[in-house]
Amino acid sequence: MKRILGILSLFLVVYLATWVLADLLTGESRFLTAYNQQNLLRRIGLYGILAIGVAFVIITGGIDLSIGSVVCLIGVSFPVLVIDLGISPWLSIVILALIALSIGILHGTLITLGRLQPFIVTLCGLLIYRGITRGFTGDQTAGFGSEFRSWHWLASGAIPVPGIDGFGIPIPFVILLILAAGASLFLNRSIYGRYLLALGNNEEAARYSGIRTKRLVILAYVICAMLAGLGGVLFVLDNNQAMPSSFGNFYELYAIAAAVLGGCSLRGGSGTILGVLIGTALIRLISNMINLVDSIPSNIEFAVIGGVILAGAVGEEVVKRLAGRRRFRGTDA
Repeated sequence: MKRILGILSLFLVVYLATWVLADLLTGESRFLTAYNQQNLLRRIGLYGILAIGVAFVIITGGIDLSIGSVVCLIGVSFPVLVIDLGISPWLSIVILALIALSIGILHGTLITLGRLQPFIVTLCGLLIYRGITRGFTGDQTAGFGSEFRSWHWLASGAIPVPGIDGFGIPIPFVILLILAAGASLFLNRSIYGRYLLALGNNEEAARYSGIRTKRLVILAYVICAMLAGLGGVLFVLDNNQAMPSSFGNFYELYAIAAAVLGGCSLRGGSGTILGVLIGTALIRLISNMINLVDSIPSNIEFAVIGGVILAGAVGEEVVKRLAGRRRFRGTDA
């Protein structure tokens, strides 16, 4: 809870700072406009879906570096199936879901039965899936063009808020809230969620306790891949097109950063969905600040995100050491 309160306080500080720097000091209305706030929520929704997926993997003590490439593979394949091959959208969704499911099972199986390191497995996935996508598209941009507009509301639609002109709650944000509620209930209220946390804390002890750790690891990677696939569909609907060479690049960076900032320990065994949501909101808010504030160069976004991840990791280590010293002193007394 202290970690959540800390990241929430940081979010509020950055929010107020962005408002002051972008609006009050410039005399213009940039940040608190209905359009910008709605767009900010939409981006939080899109990236938050990826962050929830990787949170499950990090809780088990693993990592998934292939998220951006899975987003690329699924996102680019969607318009190819619908527009180029003439397959119905619903059947295309089923095909893409099966592909994402297979990717998750493959990752989990290689890690558990193959005893390969998650870093190696997902790093290879990052390269393979993007290479496959660039190969079957001939590195050509895939998109919907002026067709298929009826599905774009999933990414660009919004639920109007009475009394606030030009502002609505974006559909991706609504999808994120639904997924977050389900993920939180699974993680905190189900026996399998507690098993996941136990697995992350001590896999050997969990295995000796009768927990089927291999199945849980596979489940975590399946959840991550499926949510990355969902993100790929929403991102391509949002952009209306996707370039295989760049679509989804560094999305795993944003997802991992959000999860770590939200309290997911890279060692595994801890993390909350609420913290992941706040972490995602902070990452997108920082990006929004960089784009709106003239005095901050827009080309340093990756440097800022990298610094945020490093600060989160350092903060986690400091907190753990302080907690360990307090326990030691208490035992000594």
